[in-house]
Amino acid sequence: MAEVIGLGYVIVEARDLGAWRAFACDLLGLEPAVETPGRLLLRMDSKAYRVDIRHSDTDGVAVLGWEVRGPRELEEIAARLESDGYSVKRADEDAARARQVSGLVEFDDPTGQRLELFWGLTESKERFVSPTGARFVTGAGGMGHVFQFTADGAAQGRLYQELLGFRLSDFIDFGPGLSGTFLHANERHHSFAFASFPGLSGVGHLMFEVDELDLVGRAWDKVQDGAAPVAATFGKHTNDEMLSFYVKTPSGFQVEYGYGGKLVDDTNWAPVRYSATSYWGHRRTDPDEPDV
Repeated sequence: MAEVIGLGYVIVEARDLGAWRAFACDLLGLEPAVETPGRLLLRMDSKAYRVDIRHSDTDGVAVLGWEVRGPRELEEIAARLESDGYSVKRADEDAARARQVSGLVEFDDPTGQRLELFWGLTESKERFVSPTGARFVTGAGGMGHVFQFTADGAAQGRLYQELLGFRLSDFIDFGPGLSGTFLHANERHHSFAFASFPGLSGVGHLMFEVDELDLVGRAWDKVQDGAAPVAATFGKHTNDEMLSFYVKTPSGFQVEYGYGGKLVDDTNWAPVRYSATSYWGHRRTDPDEPDV
């Protein structure tokens, strides 16, 4: 069965591009690839971009771009989605070229979040050079992971597991009647996770992983000096064992910045259930925010 192989890019709407440049480049270490008054394209590896920030009068994650292997797989998944009732738009060559991909379709998930499926994201001829010396863990694991809130966990689970081909990693119980589902599309412990919390919908956080703990430590020092609002303190997760902290982005959602995420080997992986999100740390600064 054709399936998604990882998170390829995200498109973000933002009121303040200047704040985003400082946040993404000076704190996280992403490299600015294209800068105009209305747009900021950011690199984290050999790809032409991974994060596309666009000036808007609203804030938030506008698009999640999921990668597939090629044109046959793209069409197979698109047809599967249509058979299940999703309205799928096949992009023309101009739209694909604007995304710097070879093929593209788009549709909305059960929450209304715009998703794009693509193949062939352009490689840059320029070497990736991080302003902070960061080296991001991408490659076979994609650019990172997404955590999303949804009012209909069953519909979200069906979309990602039965139609897009994600596989179950594990569950975390957040409290009475509240649990998160963690799914992988490659060797990364999870590329997508979701949970149903009353009154919450949309992307809660994106995760970017670097290959050295000291990079996380240096960024954490900058955060403590005021580089970005803290959402959750430095800590270690139970299920993927990531050492990380969470900060609020200029667009309101959060970024988890971490090191040391667990890898999945599907030949011997068995999903389990956890009773807590973290072994230590990750203390939320806002007591009303869910501990995810």
